[in-house]
Amino acid sequence: MRERRLPHKTRERTKPADNAAAKRVTLPRALSKLGYCSRTQAERLIAENRVAVDGRTVSDISAWVDLATASISIDGLVIAAEAKIYLMLNKPRGLVTTRHDPEGRPTVYDCLRDFDIPHLSPVGRLDKASEGLLLFTNDTEFAQILLDPVTHLTKTYHVQIDRIMDDEDIVAMTSGIRHDGELLTATAARRLRQGGRNSWIEVELDEGRNRQIRRMLEALGTECLRLVRVAIGGLELGELPKGAVRALTEPELQALRRKTGMERTRRN
Repeated sequence: MRERRLPHKTRERTKPADNAAAKRVTLPRALSKLGYCSRTQAERLIAENRVAVDGRTVSDISAWVDLATASISIDGLVIAAEAKIYLMLNKPRGLVTTRHDPEGRPTVYDCLRDFDIPHLSPVGRLDKASEGLLLFTNDTEFAQILLDPVTHLTKTYHVQIDRIMDDEDIVAMTSGIRHDGELLTATAARRLRQGGRNSWIEVELDEGRNRQIRRMLEALGTECLRLVRVAIGGLELGELPKGAVRALTEPELQALRRKTGMERTRRN
């Protein structure tokens, strides 16, 4: 079999694992970890008899493989692990966080046209009206850990509202506000600056409830004029221009791994 070579990607040699069991995963999971496709897409390929392991076609989606030793091919082409990519985007307002929108609206992928990485996915979401820091990666394990509620990874937002926020409302946001039967709480909230009719506040969250800040403000009778995510777990958006994309630096990645416990897991 010939090995598939893709543009703009580098292949990584699979290193032998200290614990062999750690490299044994189901075949759909293996294709996902290699960055080839999602597990759902992998199950479809397996059912269509297009996947082979060590030269033998596998049609059982529950089959286990050893990532350290197995040679996996799709349609006769051996696949290799894609180089791991970690990007940040300063998402403009008006873009939806999806690859394909059935309504034909512009998406965040319009900002990624220069990146030929078919399995690059956003880490979490920002709604259409929200702006700011949005991460992308093809490292599914990294993304899952960042999104895991157990990590309590703090996200920081700068929010413009239609009035001057008073002390009572700041306390309410950090104490908890009930909206539609759900208790919503900010880790921290403070005033940033104010004008004659509106002001900016900074809000920190360590949970990912749907439209959480907008719902909290709505419960306080306040309109959200702009909502910009400026940091994730200490990783700051900084001066990245609107609509621009850049790769995360190694120190930035290491800092995120430390905050989520990934560094300890690697050492163990």
